[in-house]
Amino acid sequence: MQLAACFFLGCGIFLASGYNSFSKSMETIGKKQYQVQHGSCSYTFLLPEADNCRSSTPYVSNAVQRDAPLDYDDSVQRLQLLENIMENNTQWLMKVLNQTTRLELQLLEHSLSTNKLERQISDQTNEITKLQEKNSFLEKRVLEMEDKHMLQLKSIKDEKDQLQVLVTRQNSIIEELEKQLVTATVNNSVLQKQQHDLMETVHSLLTMISTPNSKSKFIAKEEQISFKDCAEAFKSGLTTSGIYTLTVSNTAQEKKAYCDMETGGGGWTVIQKREDGSVDFHRTWKEYKMGFGDPAGEYWLGNEFVSQLTNQKRYVLKIQLKDWEGNEAYSLYDHFSLASEEQKYRIYLKGLTGTAGKISSISQPGNDFSTKDADNDKCICKCSQMLTGGWWFDACGPSNLNGMYYPLRQNNNKFNGIKWYYWKGSGYSLKATTMMIRPADF
Repeated sequence: MQLAACFFLGCGIFLASGYNSFSKSMETIGKKQYQVQHGSCSYTFLLPEADNCRSSTPYVSNAVQRDAPLDYDDSVQRLQLLENIMENNTQWLMKVLNQTTRLELQLLEHSLSTNKLERQISDQTNEITKLQEKNSFLEKRVLEMEDKHMLQLKSIKDEKDQLQVLVTRQNSIIEELEKQLVTATVNNSVLQKQQHDLMETVHSLLTMISTPNSKSKFIAKEEQISFKDCAEAFKSGLTTSGIYTLTVSNTAQEKKAYCDMETGGGGWTVIQKREDGSVDFHRTWKEYKMGFGDPAGEYWLGNEFVSQLTNQKRYVLKIQLKDWEGNEAYSLYDHFSLASEEQKYRIYLKGLTGTAGKISSISQPGNDFSTKDADNDKCICKCSQMLTGGWWFDACGPSNLNGMYYPLRQNNNKFNGIKWYYWKGSGYSLKATTMMIRPADF
């Protein structure tokens, strides 16, 4: 008889070795059940009866000889052996169940972890989707802003091109006006030179036909005694206005100067005079240094003589102005002097009073003297060439009494005319000017 064992579990069904052949033979022989309870699982064993086992083919284990006769005691021993085997199998099954339970728990934990990971992946996928949508929106906004910026740049470029064209056109106009101004200046200089030559001829004739005792303003008073200024001549008793010979102290240098012995008590040495445009005042540095013109009419006494004179003692400066409407005004400075040629005949003025403006039209502090061939102003544009004449220009400043002489009805809107800003403005060219000095203690 082939011996077999079968057991049933509450958690599953397991078949021992040789179960297939054993189940067929158990249908015709008596069986005995053995049940074992282990936790939530129960195990049932079906074993054949002892008699049936004796009548069958004897079971021979590895430990019993195959040819030995079987008796009851042998059957019991074999059954005991079988039970031991079954006990071993039961323990092994218990280990399998424990391992299976642990695997199921691990599988459950893994399933939970997987579900959690899937939820996290889903959440991240949603976040990524939102970020992609937001990124798409931002990209669209950036493209719109780029388009708008390009339109603005194009508009700015168009405006720049238009301004460039306008600037080029204005530069061309300015260049043309400068050429016209230079031409007009040259023509006017020639005319003034001709007028000057004519006036000198007339004055020479008048001098020749006049008597020595004449008090005409056009005749120089020949005196045996020389004076350093008109104030000294006045104090000596010579109180008639006219042309006098002056000599700088300790030198042999003589100068013909017009002395005003009537204005404000007399004693004034006239250093500049404009009245009819007969003399060209657009002169060189040397000419302004030594003086030019006719003391009987328009002239400049000379920077060198005035510098030496005003550095001996304190002098005052009076500037008399006339416009084309018959009005007169003056500016009086209670301290005036000119520096040396090495200091470019810089002007020093203090203490302004008068009716020709409460602010000095000669820029303060003092500025260097400039001429058409000696640019000492504070402007890169060369004021003497632009405004004509020699003067103490700042940055082309608010005054220039040596500018171009313009007659009536041509004297407005002239930036290069005879200007005194704080009385008549920047574009009004005056009719007549006189600059005269005398000692402050006169």
